[in-house]
Amino acid sequence: MSMQFIVRKSFRATVLLLALGAIAACSSNKDKDQEPAPLPDFKAERSFDKLWSHGVGNGQGKLYNRLAPVVHDKKIFAAAANGKVEAFDRISGKSLWDADIDVPVSGGVGVGGGLVLVASEDGRVWALNEETGKTLWKTQLGGQILSAPQSDGTFVVALTFSGDVVGLDAKTGAIKWAYAGTAPVLSLRASSTPIIVDGTVLAGLANGKVVALEIASGRALWEVRVGIGQGSSEIERQVDVSGDLLVDDDTLYAVSYQGRLTAIELRSGRRLWENNASSYVGLSTDVSNIYVVGATGNVTAFTKSSRGVRWEQTALARRQLSGSAVLGNYVAFGDYAGYLHLLSQLDGHFVARTRVDSDGLRVAPLVVDDILYVYGNSGDLEAYKLEKK
Repeated sequence: MSMQFIVRKSFRATVLLLALGAIAACSSNKDKDQEPAPLPDFKAERSFDKLWSHGVGNGQGKLYNRLAPVVHDKKIFAAAANGKVEAFDRISGKSLWDADIDVPVSGGVGVGGGLVLVASEDGRVWALNEETGKTLWKTQLGGQILSAPQSDGTFVVALTFSGDVVGLDAKTGAIKWAYAGTAPVLSLRASSTPIIVDGTVLAGLANGKVVALEIASGRALWEVRVGIGQGSSEIERQVDVSGDLLVDDDTLYAVSYQGRLTAIELRSGRRLWENNASSYVGLSTDVSNIYVVGATGNVTAFTKSSRGVRWEQTALARRQLSGSAVLGNYVAFGDYAGYLHLLSQLDGHFVARTRVDSDGLRVAPLVVDDILYVYGNSGDLEAYKLEKK
């Protein structure tokens, strides 16, 4: 596997990188049981129709970046590790503008209040004009940022890798407040993207907690522990909430690595239910299910009613799956070899598959108006629709 851990020193960024493969013995272990599962054979029921494709810089670059594109109105925005940021018409694929911030990008893309937001490896938040790509401001924070900054038009919020949540003025970039989180000695090289909902910031932290903050002041409203570390070593006790959170109606869903899937009442922070799960890529949902792409390559449909597991697909074990997205009656996600998979929501059986990027698919697909957007590790941004039956 290519997922990485980072050992912290005084809560500052990278001191030592360890490949998860060295820990889990995925890539170098000669034991075939630890190799990525072969692609399963199946009879395709649907097929993908590619609408358009563009290259964006060098994509995810050489580090374990998770630079996800974002859709806003009729545009889709994407950033690359080498500093390229580009806007496209999401229907036609026409390039609307491109910019280069001239420094490596580690977090992005966020959009809101007329701003396109990315974070650079040196710990700066960059705000670009949504219509032109012109840099409006940039602000230095106290630590590296691995997820996309977010904005409600008044504030910009960023989560640093050291566990701090920082609120900035959306017009000037001035720091307005900071919530000091705590970070474990060892954590995954990934961060959950903050969510802004009705004046509240929701953030998943590497210490296994989810925190809700008042966006105007940074005051903590509640916090809930999603994962509890167990085991004799720091690796075994890792419980990062590094996958993106999910808000559905009045409920927040969060999942931790080596921890649990937890449903939380949004206003009060009251824990509604929980199930054992382990993921570092986040969640997706439809009317009745929560879909968890697990750390071992399993895909599980949990019922929203907390009655447990509806189905589990285990045929893609150790294929380093991306996060998922719901497309019609199906669940879509990618893998380390660049294949895009489609499962039935009903029982998890395979419906379709196509190869998008031989360098792999690390970030979750996006679905808007039945169009599926996929961003490959090499920088291929592509739009698909399912062919009509």
